[in-house]
Amino acid sequence: MKFQKILSIGVLGTAMIAGGANAEVRDIRIGVDVPYEPMEYRTPDGELTGFDIELGNALCAEIGIQCEWVVQGWDGIIPGLQARKYDAIMSSMTINEQRREQVLFSDPYITPPSAWFAPMDAEIGTPSDETLEGLTIGVQRGTLQDNYVTDMYGDVAEVNRYATADDMVLDMDSGRLDAVFLDFPIGKSTLLESEAGEYKVVGEKITEPVEYFGEGFGIAFRQRDQELAAAFNEALATLKENGTYDEIYAEYFGD
Repeated sequence: MKFQKILSIGVLGTAMIAGGANAEVRDIRIGVDVPYEPMEYRTPDGELTGFDIELGNALCAEIGIQCEWVVQGWDGIIPGLQARKYDAIMSSMTINEQRREQVLFSDPYITPPSAWFAPMDAEIGTPSDETLEGLTIGVQRGTLQDNYVTDMYGDVAEVNRYATADDMVLDMDSGRLDAVFLDFPIGKSTLLESEAGEYKVVGEKITEPVEYFGEGFGIAFRQRDQELAAAFNEALATLKENGTYDEIYAEYFGD
């Protein structure tokens, strides 16, 4: 089911929420990087949608506040939070210890694996130093996938870094990349379901080691905004209990 986008207009006000220690939480702005279908992207008419957007709007509605989505490139998304361009980040951000030094995370709201993708006719075995040697691999700059590929295979393969998944897909379609390493939902949507070419998953989906792949996706807040994080955690628990989370999940990922 689709949840109506709730946008605040003009000066952001203050909204009361009921219950517990969270006595008051103001309307907020949420930073998001697009396009990363099915997590966050624009419809043909320019409307923001995706799993993160739908779930974020449902969380705000449950809390009783209004949310304004602010589009921000990934490279500057944490600095934008710290500079108060927005009050939270909900953009498929993996929880890990390095980021915990900069932001306060909510509870995980989804834990997707990462995966290798290559053209259907590519003769690449299970990814290893031997099978990836001499290949050109695409990753999104500054992501956990970038860190993993750089550390594990940077000495044997050429690692090309991209600002967006769309740029990566363009180079895959044109044959300038031999393989890419992405969050599986994003690779599934942009490559496996692509009309431009035929692609496959190479090897097994990857969720470890935890120092690279973290604990799932979380909403990021400034360190001092503990009350705001608690309100979102409480709302997330409620949406999981009442079935709303499952409805949104099924819309983007199936049963």
